[in-house]
Amino acid sequence: MGKFALDVCSVVSLAALSFSAVAGQTEDSARESCRVATSLTRLAGIREASGIAVSRRTPGVLWSVNDSGAPILYALNTSGAIIGRVRVMGAQVDDWEDVSVASCPAGSCVYIADIGDNNANRNRIAVYRVTEPEPGAPSTEIAERFSASYPEGPQDAEALLVAPQGRLFIVTKGSTGPISLYRFPADIQAGTSVVLERVSALPIAGAASHDAPRVTDAEASPDGQWVAIRTHHAVLFYRTSDLISGSPRESFRADVRVLREPQGEGVAIASNGDVYLVGESKSVGTFARLACTFPR
Repeated sequence: MGKFALDVCSVVSLAALSFSAVAGQTEDSARESCRVATSLTRLAGIREASGIAVSRRTPGVLWSVNDSGAPILYALNTSGAIIGRVRVMGAQVDDWEDVSVASCPAGSCVYIADIGDNNANRNRIAVYRVTEPEPGAPSTEIAERFSASYPEGPQDAEALLVAPQGRLFIVTKGSTGPISLYRFPADIQAGTSVVLERVSALPIAGAASHDAPRVTDAEASPDGQWVAIRTHHAVLFYRTSDLISGSPRESFRADVRVLREPQGEGVAIASNGDVYLVGESKSVGTFARLACTFPR
């Protein structure tokens, strides 16, 4: 069997994959479930797939990025095949770790988080914003750059969240300090640098141990009601209003270890409840899709 093949026991487990409600949640929440719609497949051409987002401009299109190399947005279909490569003009790659699509003054924009900092020594991080391109476009317009620093000094982070009103948030990874939520000022201007504001800690169960999985992505649902935060081994779901108000309360989670991702990295939520996952390995990226039901 190949590297991404699944044995019989795994298939059974995949069919039964479900969200587990955390203590204190209602019985209705406990019934919410998620099944594997597309098991782990190779994502050829994006070895270090570090983030994924659902297009708001072109139905059936997803966007992903490599965390190193050329400043390229990769357009994928919902099966994980690359259907376009768009160069991001005016951007450079230090450590691209996430990509999001959200509303903006231009309508729909792609936000690219150049925020990775494994050694916690970057004085400034950056988020690039461009009007969302067509998947077949050769390049984007010149990207806007928003620079920022942390009030306590450099932090390693891989997760960018764009709230429904366009406010930018970052969730730190947890490898160089506590897992925390930070936000940009409400009115940010391209070409300037700001100091982020710490909103709250995220008490993710098990994250305090030395070998615990770290936070690698965050994404809001298209309706703005939910935020998915993923680690290497799980996807955790929060009500957006709870999370960004500084009162994070995990509603439920999906344990995705059964997918056997070499290194789980990205997550995105589609309007129909599909949850897309990407990851990286030494030779090829990975892609999977979950079909999920969310409480109202």
